[in-house]
Order: sequence, then C-alpha cells, then structure tokens
Amino acid sequence: MTVDSAELPLDMFEGAGDSIDYPKEIETVISSLAEDGRAMVGYSEAGHVWKFKYGSVEVFVQLSGSTEDDTLTVWSPVLDLPTKDDAGLMKKLLAMNWKNTFESCFALAEEKVVVMSSRTVMDLNPGEISRTITVVATIADENDEDLIAEFQS
Repeated sequence: MTVDSAELPLDMFEGAGDSIDYPKEIETVISSLAEDGRAMVGYSEAGHVWKFKYGSVEVFVQLSGSTEDDTLTVWSPVLDLPTKDDAGLMKKLLAMNWKNTFESCFALAEEKVVVMSSRTVMDLNPGEISRTITVVATIADENDEDLIAEFQS
C-alpha cells in the first residue's frame, strides 16, 4: 500500500518522539561510565540526584525537574579547602578554566573545589546529556590527583 504524503494529516506527527525521558537518559549514561555500572539515586522536591564513582572521583548529577525550565547540573569534588596555597590554586584553576575544561569549569562549593557544568533542559538532547556528564567526570578524574599532590595541606 502506498500513501501519498499529501493525504497524510501532518499534525499527526507533531510532538511524536519529541519528548525525552531525562532520568532514563541520565541513568543510561551513568551506567556506561560508573565503575561498577551502579549509581546511588535520590528523589526529593529538588528533583533527582545521582551519585556514581568514576576513576578516583565521585560524580553527582542533579535534574531539578521535568520541565524545560528545569536544570541539569553535574559536579565532582576534586580538592578540599583550605589548601597550603589558596592563591596559587585559584590562579591555576582560572588558567585551567580558560583552556582545559570545555563546557565545564572549576568552581568552589561547600569548601571544596569542584568541576561542574549546569544548563537548563530546554532543547537538551541525549548526546548533550552524555557529553556533559562525561566531560565533568573525565576532567575531574584527570585532575584530582595532581591538584591534591600540589595543593593539599
């Protein structure tokens, strides 16, 4: 049977396949990255939070909700503060932010240096979810031991 495209109601395809199951996509990425293929997950009014181990670091992924205005935030602690040379550390982190972190950055959170990335889920596709989580995990894992060796008190 052949159907002429002029005979098809075009609105029957609107929105079909457009919706992304963000928690499922995140869990798929985490299962491919986590050392043992497992992650801890928590749910609250603040959304979903996952935690998994990647190399020598722990990585956290938070999805604040399911609307386009909600946020995907990924972070990984790499160094506790204070350090033996906070000024030197800040200079190094700013230089690294300039050229070594892609869509992520080094930041300070709760007396820790973290690698992080955050964005709204509007127009976010599965490839971007994967890249965001992978970039944060990889940069944190590649830099934590060197930063600890150089700056830990």
